[in-house]
Amino acid sequence: MSEVEGTVQGHRDGHGFLVRDDHQPDLYLSPQEMRAVLHRDRVRARVVRYDRKGRPEGHVVEILERRKAPIIGRLLHESGIWLVAPEDKRYGQDIMVPKNAIANATAGQVVAIELTEPPSLYSQPMGRVTEVLGEIDDPGMEIEIAVRKYEVPHQFSPETLAQAAGLPDKIRPADRKDRIDLTDVLLVTIDGEDARDFDDAVYCEPVKTGRGKNAFDGWRLVVAIADVSHYVKPGEPIDDDAYERATSVYFPRRVIPMLPEKLSNGLCSLNPNEDRLAMVCDMLITKEGEIHAYQFFPAVICSHARFTYTEVAAILGNTRGPEAARRKNLVPDLLNLHEVYRALLKERSRRGAVDFETTETQIVCDENGRIEKIVPRTRTEAHKLIEEAMLAANVCSADFIATNKHPSLYRVHEGPTPEKKTLLQNYLKALGLGLSISDDPKPGEYQAIAAATKERPDAQQIHTMLLRSMQQAIYTGTNSGHFGLAYEAYTHFTSPIRRYPDLLVHRVIKALLSGRRYSLLTGTLETPAKARKGANAEMEQWEVSGAHCSANERRADEASRDVEAWLKCRFMREHLGEEYGGTVTAVTSFGLFVTLDSLYVEGLIHITELGGEYYRFDEVRQELRGERSGVRYTVGARVRVQVIRVDLDGRKIDFRMVHEGEDPSTPSRGKRERSSDRSAERNAGAAAELAAVKEADRAVKAATKGRKSTASAGAHPVRAAKSAARKTAAKSTRHR
Repeated sequence: MSEVEGTVQGHRDGHGFLVRDDHQPDLYLSPQEMRAVLHRDRVRARVVRYDRKGRPEGHVVEILERRKAPIIGRLLHESGIWLVAPEDKRYGQDIMVPKNAIANATAGQVVAIELTEPPSLYSQPMGRVTEVLGEIDDPGMEIEIAVRKYEVPHQFSPETLAQAAGLPDKIRPADRKDRIDLTDVLLVTIDGEDARDFDDAVYCEPVKTGRGKNAFDGWRLVVAIADVSHYVKPGEPIDDDAYERATSVYFPRRVIPMLPEKLSNGLCSLNPNEDRLAMVCDMLITKEGEIHAYQFFPAVICSHARFTYTEVAAILGNTRGPEAARRKNLVPDLLNLHEVYRALLKERSRRGAVDFETTETQIVCDENGRIEKIVPRTRTEAHKLIEEAMLAANVCSADFIATNKHPSLYRVHEGPTPEKKTLLQNYLKALGLGLSISDDPKPGEYQAIAAATKERPDAQQIHTMLLRSMQQAIYTGTNSGHFGLAYEAYTHFTSPIRRYPDLLVHRVIKALLSGRRYSLLTGTLETPAKARKGANAEMEQWEVSGAHCSANERRADEASRDVEAWLKCRFMREHLGEEYGGTVTAVTSFGLFVTLDSLYVEGLIHITELGGEYYRFDEVRQELRGERSGVRYTVGARVRVQVIRVDLDGRKIDFRMVHEGEDPSTPSRGKRERSSDRSAERNAGAAAELAAVKEADRAVKAATKGRKSTASAGAHPVRAAKSAARKTAAKSTRHR
């Protein structure tokens, strides 16, 4: 059989997969194969067999590279043995720690561990504690875990900090050289209430010039973006750290910035009433919303006000209200911005850009970093206004670079893959809508279906399927257009404080304005003739940078979702046994994912909790159907559920279905053949588990304070408490 190389992807159930370098289907690795390797190791494996569905199974023949990153977990002391249980369950094995290698950590604390001996078929891995993060209940601990778990760079190098400290506090006279002075233009920033860095400012005024064929009637839209590239130069320490991070990472109550604070919140941030350096995209927009002309230039600007989305939405909604009265001199400019936004919105509709209304949520935490409430994030006219202005500037950036045939990073979003396209076509056909997508789908087809179905009861299900059929947007040096936005060329120009691709685009535009070319390989400006000689190597480097930025963008998203999931699980532990209304947001072969109405938390109803009959998963219709009763569950269905289990380590929340008129302590419909007190026992088990976890947490804290008793303790209190809770649950299971 053939041999392949790839990266091990562990699974919390003990088995794993080899993600192949050649992008062919993953190889299944049995629990036995996983004993000698760890999650994220690089290995060579041989395909040894195929299962009934034709899926390959592998045997590891050589370990190419051990992952050197620290592993995060809780330090446990069991029967005189110290070990670390990895927080990321994909590692699959506890790591043993010699007594002299625990540093100053105590039982129950969260630590970072470095492997000293890798695992083998006959022995567990060994390691030593390199960092003590603290107690699991410490405020912000979930973030400390996430940044290490996902290897998010969170500390700037000493060289970067020294360079940042040497930067000026304000722009200097020399910085103004060769820049257009726009300080008298009434540019303003519009951001969220909690924003700390402001990288874009906007201004709009009506324009009417010329006569006859040369007449122009529309608006002048000015988008000024912080000129980060003036301060962050290629090859310098700040640039090296920024490239490694590639993006800022946003958590509830905390941000891991791409740039040091002196730049991100100070020198580069477009703070009100302070002169700042900017790169400006100055556009003429027609009444029909088309970009008639544009130009880029470096400038000095001054933000005349810091608006919030809420404030602007209130002013647009009532120009005679108190908010408008406080900003009286700027209200006409906001109305101009709103008018150009409406024109751009019409153009978006004409070109067929896909636009789905989705509900985004915001986590509100208390002073200890725990969830206080989860609220929907309202998307107002102010949000959409800024979004359209930024889209226009990004499109001009892509057009300017493409017209000048300069390599760069594009933001590419391709249409559906053949498999996803076929699945969507079959789904739409099964619904009998009379609408579908062609074999070469266009964005307008998606938008037409979304518009035609928005009033249907199953609109959410249809729109979800449309969204899932599309590919993920990436950064790449090859311009393939943006399917969702229906642009032939699109890039990111508007957020260089928090996105490295935007910083690169700024460097390219500056090079073109000076009549030269920016070399990503050398970080210097070159003549066009010299740039052409190394074009192939240069293009390869742009592809490498695009892949790096895309991967780090996904890493940031995963780390943010992990923290939010941890907070939600912690929050829901206080609601075990309670009932809520919810909406089915996804249907799978193993159950339903439901989002609770009032809490905006998602959990799983396992298929075994739906009733005492066999449910068949229809992939085409994306539904579960009961064979005996004919009951169907689809995306968008309204259900009532009870919270029955919370797995903090696995970031999982489990529900059970509650039927109309059913007492939570009685069996659900379809389960009458089961013991009549099963639900009550399960509720009691859930309550017992919650009590056990709370007791365990108290025990850990007590053990930590009273270190004398730690060494002589038997089983770890958390393990003991959880074990007792599992036994209670097991007894309930045996009564089925």
